[in-house]
Formats: sequence, C-alpha cells, structure tokens
Amino acid sequence: MEPQLIINPEERIRIALEAGASAAYVVLQDEAVRKGKMDYEITLSEGASLQMVFLSLDGMLLRNHVRVSLQGRHAACDLAGICLADGLQEVEYDIELTHAVPQCHSTQLFKSIVGGQAVTRFNGLIKVVPDAQQTEAYQANHNLLASDAARAYTRPQLEIYADDVKCSHGATVGRLHPDELFYLRSRGIRLSEARLLQQMAFAGEVLEKITSPSLRAELQERVENRLRPLQ
Repeated sequence: MEPQLIINPEERIRIALEAGASAAYVVLQDEAVRKGKMDYEITLSEGASLQMVFLSLDGMLLRNHVRVSLQGRHAACDLAGICLADGLQEVEYDIELTHAVPQCHSTQLFKSIVGGQAVTRFNGLIKVVPDAQQTEAYQANHNLLASDAARAYTRPQLEIYADDVKCSHGATVGRLHPDELFYLRSRGIRLSEARLLQQMAFAGEVLEKITSPSLRAELQERVENRLRPLQ
C-alpha cells in the first residue's frame, strides 16, 4: 500500500476507516519555528487496518495528541514515530489507544534522539475495555540522549479490564554505546560519522516501516541531514 504523506499538518486530523478499509500515512513535521498542538482522532471499524508513521524533525514546541479507538473486530493499528530534538526544543507525544471490542491488534514503536537542552515526552496509554477478549497490544518507547543536558520523559501505561489478552509495554532512556563507537573508530571512521551511523541505525527501525521505497529513501535523507549538525 502506497502511504499518503502529510506535511506539517493542521491542528486537527480526523480519520475514520470503514469495515475492511486500509490506509497508510506518513506525517512529517519539519518547520523550525512551528509551535502548536496537533490532535488526531482515529476510529477503525471491523477488519480495518491503519499504519501511521510520525516524523518530528523540527519545531520549537510540538504537542501531538493521538486518540485511536478500535471499534470493530479484527481491526489492526500500527503506530510508529521518530523524534529529533535539540537546542531548546520540546516535543510531546500523548497517545491513547482503546481496544473497544474483542480480537483486535495494535502495535506502537516511538523513538527519540535528543540533544542540546531539548526535552521530549512520551505518554502512552493502551486501554482494553471489559469483554475485549483476545486483544493483542504492544507498546515501546526508546530514547537516545545525545548530550548531558538533554531530557527524555517516558510514561507507558496499560489499563486492562479483560483477562484473555496479550499486552506488553516498555521504555528505555540511554546514550550511544561506547564500545560500538570504539569499534567504528578503530575502523578509521571519524567520531562524528560514527555517532551519525549509530543514530541512523537507531532511527532505522521506525523508517523501515515506511512501505514506499522512494519515500523511505527521501525521508532517510532528511533524517540524516537533520542529524549531521548535531554531531
């Protein structure tokens, strides 16, 4: 499926997928002076499938509030995102994903690379209502700190009221691995390039979810160009 690219979206986006429908979107935020709160309201009916990849590459103060409701059996939702922040930037993802009926599937993978004095925040809630049995829901948030002053706050949550489910969540906050940097430098790679290679590898798991090879290559280049000045 060819994803639709949304560049610097307006304040409010509504997506409603009818029974059996499928859609893929890539949301790109790359305006250096942009400030604002973006609200996404998403509903999926029976058998509907949605994939969304968010790329927050620039913007002084960004608030992304995403609300997803799986309202029909066998609906599936895959959310992923990569956030790059430096200087005094602040970027927040606030995600609430509700499994309202049985036999639905959802995955979330969000990552950030934070430098300067920037701050990122991830608040993620998976809610499984009573009787939403045979739910499968997975959530992960991983953060890479590129400076001593950078901060990444993460709060993954599960709220489960059914007993026949497979649900998990996890989060990490860390720095570039010194042994991997040493290995790359021992092969004659400059420190700045070694750092860039590690960061691109970290972002790659999200970028690989972009199903269009041409769009993925274009956005990989944008990510690399955004990261180079941070080395």
